[in-house]
Amino acid sequence: MANFVLVHGAWHGAWCWRHVTEALIRAGHRAHAVTLTGVGERSHLLTRDIGLQTHIQDVINAIQTEEMDDVVLAVHSYAGMVGTGVADHFGPRIRHLVYVDAVVPKPGEAWGATHSKATREGRLAAAQASPTFSFPAPGPDVFGLEGEQADWVRRRQTAHPAQPYIDPLDFSIDRLAAIPRTFVSCTQPTLATIDAIRPRVTDPKFWEGRWLPGSRVVEMKTGHDPMVSDPQGLTQILMECAV
Repeated sequence: MANFVLVHGAWHGAWCWRHVTEALIRAGHRAHAVTLTGVGERSHLLTRDIGLQTHIQDVINAIQTEEMDDVVLAVHSYAGMVGTGVADHFGPRIRHLVYVDAVVPKPGEAWGATHSKATREGRLAAAQASPTFSFPAPGPDVFGLEGEQADWVRRRQTAHPAQPYIDPLDFSIDRLAAIPRTFVSCTQPTLATIDAIRPRVTDPKFWEGRWLPGSRVVEMKTGHDPMVSDPQGLTQILMECAV
């Protein structure tokens, strides 16, 4: 039996992991999906005071409350920032860190640092116009979803707090590099804001030359929300990470 903690990306909630969580539990594992403060079923808590450290603490608290050790931590999209901070906090308590088409930051970098100027300006302009300093969700077609899957996601998406978009994250490369890591690259179609990350995870110089030892890249021929579009395939990858 393995312990899985699953963390969603921007505009989502624990709901997006439903099929993966159920599959992991059926396979005999413990699986806990976290909803970050201010989104999903916790959208009523959305305020301008929510920052990146709020979301990191959400996941730290979940792992501590569930009394989990030897954790396979799977983080999607924006939550690559969150998972990096959580892994930096827990160190060897994390068995494997799985970046699911996620941001893999450099120390001192913010979530929006690798985005285009137009994307950054658009999101921050929307946030400035919002009383909660947040920006709205894009259509699910951006994630390669259509039909019932797109409708299912569209009904559930909520605005995302903007402070985590600009908060820098400091962490120890040595501490992160000691944890086995998998990057799940979703390629059909790719998401523009993650495209800047893909070269990093095959670059021998990334993280001062510490990324490639102890890491691997796995490709999924699906869109940015594989927990929705291919939950069976993603579940299999996650279980492989627990071995």
